[in-house]
Amino acid sequence: MNTLSVNLENCFGIGKLKHDFEFGAKKSNTFLIYAPNGTMKSSFAKTFDALSKNDSKNPPCDRVYRDKQSKYEVLVDGSPIPGESILVVNAEDSTFDASNKISAFIASKELKERYDTIYKDLEAQKTEFIKRLRTVSQSTDCEGELIGAFTERDGESFFDVLERVSLRLKDKVDKYSFRYNDVFDKKGNVIKFLDKNEKILDQYVNDYKSLLANSKFFKESDKNSFGTYQANELLKSIEDNSFFDAGHKFILDDGTEITNSESLRQVVQDEIAKIINDAKLKAAFEKIDKAIGANMELRAFQKVVERNNLLLVELKDYDAFREKVWISYLSEMKEHSEELAKYYESKKAELKNIIEEAKKEFVQWKKIVSTFNDRFYVPFKVLLTNQEDIILKQMTAKLEFEYSDSQEVAVRQKGEDLLKILSKGEQRAYFILQFLFEIESRRHSPNKSIIIFDDVADSFDYKNKFAIIEYIRELHNSDLFRIILLTHNFDFYRTIASRFALARPVVYMATKSNEKEIFLHIGAYRKDVFDHFLKNINKPKIFISSIAFVRNIVEYADSDHCSDYEILTSCLHLKENSYIIKVNDVYAIYVARFGKLVGKTIDFGDDNLIDFVFKTADSICDEQLVDEILLENKISLAIAIRLKAEGYLIKKLPDIDLEKITSKQTNELYQIYRDRFPESGSISVLDRVNLMTPENIHINAFMYEPLIDMSVFHLRDLYERVKLL
Repeated sequence: MNTLSVNLENCFGIGKLKHDFEFGAKKSNTFLIYAPNGTMKSSFAKTFDALSKNDSKNPPCDRVYRDKQSKYEVLVDGSPIPGESILVVNAEDSTFDASNKISAFIASKELKERYDTIYKDLEAQKTEFIKRLRTVSQSTDCEGELIGAFTERDGESFFDVLERVSLRLKDKVDKYSFRYNDVFDKKGNVIKFLDKNEKILDQYVNDYKSLLANSKFFKESDKNSFGTYQANELLKSIEDNSFFDAGHKFILDDGTEITNSESLRQVVQDEIAKIINDAKLKAAFEKIDKAIGANMELRAFQKVVERNNLLLVELKDYDAFREKVWISYLSEMKEHSEELAKYYESKKAELKNIIEEAKKEFVQWKKIVSTFNDRFYVPFKVLLTNQEDIILKQMTAKLEFEYSDSQEVAVRQKGEDLLKILSKGEQRAYFILQFLFEIESRRHSPNKSIIIFDDVADSFDYKNKFAIIEYIRELHNSDLFRIILLTHNFDFYRTIASRFALARPVVYMATKSNEKEIFLHIGAYRKDVFDHFLKNINKPKIFISSIAFVRNIVEYADSDHCSDYEILTSCLHLKENSYIIKVNDVYAIYVARFGKLVGKTIDFGDDNLIDFVFKTADSICDEQLVDEILLENKISLAIAIRLKAEGYLIKKLPDIDLEKITSKQTNELYQIYRDRFPESGSISVLDRVNLMTPENIHINAFMYEPLIDMSVFHLRDLYERVKLL
């Protein structure tokens, strides 16, 4: 990817933009674009993001005038750019999730093949086993339900559970005729019902236990009980009469002797019938049945318990009964269950070795996380909880975060919970982490990706801002990617240009015409603007623009009451002496304050300073192709606007003593004028003077951005309007 040709029309606010970006190791892997707010930054990023998604239903378009024909021709070395080769990084995008890309840079092909070979056979046997189990249980999800019933720790597989449960299987068990999900439903309606109606269920169980205690056959005590389950187990063990044929017999509490299995069965059935038909127990069941019937979603469950009331006793311990039911199902296919469990056991050692090796395959993962944890100043560390599953099962990464506030104990948090407690800047760092995963996954692609960074450092504190800058610099130096950095942060712009050592041809400043056409100019002001001013002080615009800067120096080095400061103030605000100050008077102050100017001359020293300011502003307005970037154009116009406005206000307020106004003279005059002439048609123009000019006149190192972002055309228009007052 050497040439990226962009030809856009009517794309999310971009009226027109045509430009070729020439990349390459001998040129640059990175282009930097400073775009003032509202120029093109977000529109450019949105256009590329739309192209990356290859979504024919939502292509780039004009966001207001949908009927306008849009063009979005983006070519790489003459061919249409593939959407998958584009990545737009926007730290405001909270929806971006690249967890599924982690396996792309940590998966080991050889280990995966070994793992798959073993699991292919295991999965085939499991599939057949599940078919049989589904027939027995009538469950809609045998695997998930079985794991849910018996799992003891996160990450247990079906085979882990089966291996453990197979030790509890029996040769003979009660068979349950109900459909599994009629009692253990997916939505959890039954357990919710049992919890909600615990009181009436307890009454039923207590009545049942009371009947057991008074039975001549069944018994209930504090420690043990002999109920219907135990009786049925007993019947199974003596159903062939061998117990009685050996001369044994049962003697009940009331003296009744039992000498054969049929007599015992009859006693048990009579006692069960006696319990079930008990009036009190029936009344308790009717309450439960009525409560179940009131819930439409429990109709299937109602039919089950109506067929067998005593299931309610078992359901008192829901989880234990669920396990019992599954053991019953598995016991029905005991031989198959034990066979599969043993086969899995025979493969466990080899699988364990593969998993241990897989855990060592995390060099790149550790590097990324180390990069993030070490560089970014955030109150959390990134953790990966399913390392081997990512490699061996190609599962999506499960990330957790260890949150620690100062000296407090670290607490594990999931991503969505973590975001609720992070600051805005910390959230942006979290989102950047997702993009790190995406970028790292692309390192292994045979094709280069174009990465559009959309103000990624905005809202970061300085520590994290430099962390992301350092990471992008590493990408820039790697030659694996092609990068376009978009920003409206002037400090970020200057830092990137300096740290990346970017040459002028790859550093741009964007401007937009009234027709919304975007132009990319060679980037300016990457170094000290004041040094540039001093070297070119003989140019009228720069001479005027330096007045405010030199006045700041005088104030810092001397005071705001010395004569030099007062003269320069009279150049920025109309005072009694403003109209008698010559350009040479101001230049003398420059020379006295800056040794670099000693011996240098200017060509316009005899001009009256105020007239010189207006003449220079007029010349800017007369330029057919005025430079939109130059600071000196904007500062000169701002000073001229201020002086013209004050001239108008002083004329309208002849009784005002200017000597009594010691600060913010323009605003003070404006407030008095507005109070006296509230209906004046000039107020709207004077409002704009107060809004647009202060920061452009009082220039210092922190005022670059508003100066550059301010449109020279707006200032030129305002100057022409003030002249008409």
